[in-house]
Amino acid sequence: TPNQFSLSQNYPNPFNPTTKIKFEISGSSAAQTFLSVYDMLGQEISTLVNEELKPGTYEVDWNASDFPSGVYFYKLETEYFTETKRMILLK
Repeated sequence: TPNQFSLSQNYPNPFNPTTKIKFEISGSSAAQTFLSVYDMLGQEISTLVNEELKPGTYEVDWNASDFPSGVYFYKLETEYFTETKRMILLK
C-alpha cells in the first residue's frame, strides 16, 4: 500500500494518440476518486476515473484520437488530495 497519494507524469509525453497516467491512492479504506482531463480553457473534456478505489497503485490509458493537438491538463481528486499535471498531444 502506498504511503502517500501521488500523481505521476503521463507517459509518453508528448504523445499521439494514447498515453498512460499512473497514480497512487493511500489510506486505510476506499476513497472516492476522480481523474479528469481538461483543455486549455479549463473545461472538462474526459472523465477517466469516477469510482471508489482501494489504496494501491493504478494506471489508466487515455485515447485522445478525437481531440486536436495541444496542451491538456489531468487532475486527480480525492477527499484528501488534489493534483494537476500538464501533457502535450502532438499529431
